[in-house]
Amino acid sequence: MLRIGLTGGMGAGKSTVARILAEHGAVVIDSDVLAREVVAPGTEGLAALVAAFGADILAADGSLDRPALAARAFADDESRATLNSITHPLVGKRTAELIAAAAPDAILVQDIPLLVENGLAPLMNLVLIVDVDAETRVRRLVEFRGVDESDARARISAQATDEQRRAAADVLLDNSGAPGAIDAVVDRLWHERLVPFEANKRTRTPAPKGALRLAPADPEWAAQAQRLIARLWVACGAAATRIDHIGSTAVPGLDAKDVLDFQITVADLAAADGLREALAEAGFPRKQDIVADNPKPGTADPALWAKRLHGSADPGRPANVHLRVAGSPGQRFALDFRDWLRADADARAEYLAVKREAEAKAAGLTGPAAAEAYYGVKEPWFDAAYARLS
Repeated sequence: MLRIGLTGGMGAGKSTVARILAEHGAVVIDSDVLAREVVAPGTEGLAALVAAFGADILAADGSLDRPALAARAFADDESRATLNSITHPLVGKRTAELIAAAAPDAILVQDIPLLVENGLAPLMNLVLIVDVDAETRVRRLVEFRGVDESDARARISAQATDEQRRAAADVLLDNSGAPGAIDAVVDRLWHERLVPFEANKRTRTPAPKGALRLAPADPEWAAQAQRLIARLWVACGAAATRIDHIGSTAVPGLDAKDVLDFQITVADLAAADGLREALAEAGFPRKQDIVADNPKPGTADPALWAKRLHGSADPGRPANVHLRVAGSPGQRFALDFRDWLRADADARAEYLAVKREAEAKAAGLTGPAAAEAYYGVKEPWFDAAYARLS
């Protein structure tokens, strides 16, 4: 299944986005709903809260008086930590049960208020952030939910900042417009990205990378890469010795194809093969037809250039993941080449001219013919660059 993390600050409109996704067919797991479920009357969760915060957090009927609990739990960091230590494990257990019950082809949306604060983003295939500035959220909480303004501000200040959430966002959903304006945005996201992402992940199919065309250098590439690297680390664990953002998108200011490249360094190809399913589940299925880099002139054994290649299943964020053996020529060249371009303005300019020539050669062509034209220009230059860096 495809696991989507959904979050946003209080009053941002997460519930609205979750509702729209559910109407499209998503399986929504609402952590707020589960948080109420695990502290219902008669549960171990409610008993633990009473033991921690006192019987005056109970209403007359024995249920949890949530405003009374909030007044105590959000008063300071220690109290909030106590609340989280009681409720989070119970919510986690119930979440795991619901995930296990979902269909294999489900698009599973986990609505988690503290997704960013609890560092859960790398566990998801994609993170959606509902974005509304803090002052607007305070106003909404006061006007539409009847929350006291000082209480609203205290709760918001206890959560992640807008900047922290935006840094975690694979998709930023601006919900500051008129009511209903977000519907069309979520509809497009569902049909154009989430549905094909799920199908690609389930069938182990990398998403198409599009035309061989350069895009202007994007300062967001670095942040996007870090989010994917965090997911790759979760998938690889100790089987990887390092994971790097490589290629043109790792060089600030360099125009490039809008495709992120990563290198996972492993001890040997057996380790690379052992990561096949874990990477596929993380959203990076194997590209079966590529098992080596083109050997560079002057290298004795072509087998030293063996590798494994995976691609992103997400049509909204094309990426290549190269698995290479530590110390192999290809592994070293990927890092040396990136660092050379970062440090040498003349080398960057030279390489960009080559990329422009390759782009022109591939213009108007499709499929293998386009690739042959494009890389027919670049590969000889790469060979020469390897000699210069050796």
